[in-house]
Amino acid sequence: MSSLRLTIGGPPGRDRLDGGWWPHSRDLATEFAALVDGFPAELGRVVRAVYSPPDWDDSPRRVAVTGRFVKVGKFPSDDTHVIYLTTSDRVTYCLLVVPPTFDAAQGAEAMLASATPGNRHRAGELLEVVTNELPVDPSGMWASEGAR
Repeated sequence: MSSLRLTIGGPPGRDRLDGGWWPHSRDLATEFAALVDGFPAELGRVVRAVYSPPDWDDSPRRVAVTGRFVKVGKFPSDDTHVIYLTTSDRVTYCLLVVPPTFDAAQGAEAMLASATPGNRHRAGELLEVVTNELPVDPSGMWASEGAR
């Protein structure tokens, strides 16, 4: 099984996004089970989720995780690129869903931005910024400045 790509920022609810999740595929049942099973125990046990349908190829109503099932619901006709996780402590985490097609640099940047204290961008805006930035090649910058 691939490693869980999850980052959580500060206490939930202070910023627009509480962190990011970068699944390996668009298979919600498989990816969500890995997320729930790998979710940090100190943050609580995930008991429910609500997700953005366009991010996924499937739309289960409940997902089998280790030893139990978790109810999942979807936003009606929504394209927010988020998933809300509710824990047994009644804490809700709003996580950016990073597209599995992102390359390593885009994914890392999106994950970092989603967990940075003070983030105010909507998930879609954040993903747009990440995909529209050109990669920076420092060696090319130096060459164009006349350095050798």
